[in-house]
Amino acid sequence: MNKLLQLAFDFFDLPTRPAPVSPEKVRTADPGDAKTPAAPAAPAATLDQVLTPASFAHPRANRQARFGSTQVAYEFKRARRRNIGFAVGPEGLTVSAPKWVPLYEVEAALQSKAGWILRKLDEMRERSERLETARINWRDGAIFPFLGEPVIVVLDPRQGAAGGGVLRTDTESLPGVTRHTLHLGLSQSATPAQVRDTVQAWLMRQASRVFTERLDHYAPLLGVQWKKLSLSSASTRWGTAAADGSIRLNWRLIHFRLPVIDYVVAHELSHLRVMDHSPRFWGTVATVVPDYQTLRRQLRDETLPLW
Repeated sequence: MNKLLQLAFDFFDLPTRPAPVSPEKVRTADPGDAKTPAAPAAPAATLDQVLTPASFAHPRANRQARFGSTQVAYEFKRARRRNIGFAVGPEGLTVSAPKWVPLYEVEAALQSKAGWILRKLDEMRERSERLETARINWRDGAIFPFLGEPVIVVLDPRQGAAGGGVLRTDTESLPGVTRHTLHLGLSQSATPAQVRDTVQAWLMRQASRVFTERLDHYAPLLGVQWKKLSLSSASTRWGTAAADGSIRLNWRLIHFRLPVIDYVVAHELSHLRVMDHSPRFWGTVATVVPDYQTLRRQLRDETLPLW
């Protein structure tokens, strides 16, 4: 088979399909029946909820739906598929449907999935807020993670070019505390873009070195050979593997601890033996990374700095 096979895995696990929820039955009392006790009052909405009801809007929204008091503007697409699909990403909700499905069926499907949609939109909004909080202010004293450890940026023109940066570890200033600093040959007047680009270049060099070492370590254990390593900046993929032995790994993995990086490396190398995500594939991964499920969750749940 000459056609190049390539598999990849995504930032987020696909959600499981929830069971349909039956609507609750509401009993209404006859106003003239004095013996009928009054139903307990529903909790009053807060002033913020009344003045600013919850809403979500996709930047390419072309339709909208209302779930209770929540307005959701979503991107609707016709696609060659067999059923209606829902995807919640950083931009919002996207709904895909076959050309032959009428809009009223799409609306009904949306309402049946309302709970899942709102939950995922809330989770995505919270994730975006965490990312925004983690945004780095690129200057002297900025902090970023490297192999799971915080590193402090030091602008030091005396350092010279020095390959873009020198990492130093200090264990003497504070006993029992390890302090990592990256000394960049930049002046105090360097712009945030200059600092960011210099740090990124340094991190990418470290990523290439570390990833190569880990590929060389795990390939013999899995009985495979890798041919070429490329660094990617993909927003939704940590890595890909091709049948010809080419491996692509996201350079931002260098922010994680080494065990997490090892999981991704083992994952991609395992695809050189099993080109799918079958039980046989996961069994292959487990032969070299037995705790891959824990590491996979860490990869999914940990908040990385926003560049």
